[in-house]
Amino acid sequence: MALHPNAVKLGTPVILGVPFDANSSWLRGAAGAPPIIRVALNSISSNWWTETGVDLGVEGAFCDAGDLKFTFDEPFAAIERKVGELLDKGLRPVCLGGDHSITLPIVRAFGKHIPGLTILHFDAHPDLYDELEGNRLSHACPFARIMEEGAAKRLIQIGIRTMTAHQREQAKKFGVEVIEMRQLPVLDRMNVDGPIYISFDMDAFDPAFAPGISHREPGGMSVREAIAHIHTITGKIAGADIVEFNPAQDHTQITATVAAKLLKEILGKMILN
Repeated sequence: MALHPNAVKLGTPVILGVPFDANSSWLRGAAGAPPIIRVALNSISSNWWTETGVDLGVEGAFCDAGDLKFTFDEPFAAIERKVGELLDKGLRPVCLGGDHSITLPIVRAFGKHIPGLTILHFDAHPDLYDELEGNRLSHACPFARIMEEGAAKRLIQIGIRTMTAHQREQAKKFGVEVIEMRQLPVLDRMNVDGPIYISFDMDAFDPAFAPGISHREPGGMSVREAIAHIHTITGKIAGADIVEFNPAQDHTQITATVAAKLLKEILGKMILN
């Protein structure tokens, strides 16, 4: 269904797998997610139509750049370079992680191409630690680095339910708009001007819906709640990532199916707006 990124028109969404989980603080395995999500996306158990009426099966609806191959390069530099190349072609990258640390180099690339970016960050955790276990590039730190560097203008976090005192201080320091899980739904807050980047950590979902993750935090979003918030976004979605799916913990493939559903609805929304 998906075409090579050299054969598509400007503004087309492009999938890029980023199989990297070296900055995970607990369980490894998220690096194996991109091909598993693709299998679920292509499964004949469903079809290519989104809930918003977009047929992703139409030739050229989206394209696929494959999985990033890491060599001896510093991995963050390789990620930023590849995403920058796709943006240079006028495409809209949707990256499949990998742990959440990959969002930092991705957004660095976006920040150099698209000024005034607003990040809509769906997660159980705010990922605002200054450092974790001595690692300032941990998957618990990307949004501290992004806001320090000014790679995004605005950060809105949705579904947070594990915020420490340190991270509350960080949120205040960087002007982060934190919407905790107990405040949902907040559909009106999805009305955002300017270019938008979606960063969706799979542990934003309650583990009953997505058990295949490394850090299970009960009390999260249902699939329906998440899709409702995605559908309500009003601005133009410049790109997105879906991270922290750990296939090693997904013994019944439920999480893979949920990740593919989320990917479909994000792609459909990108095409619509």
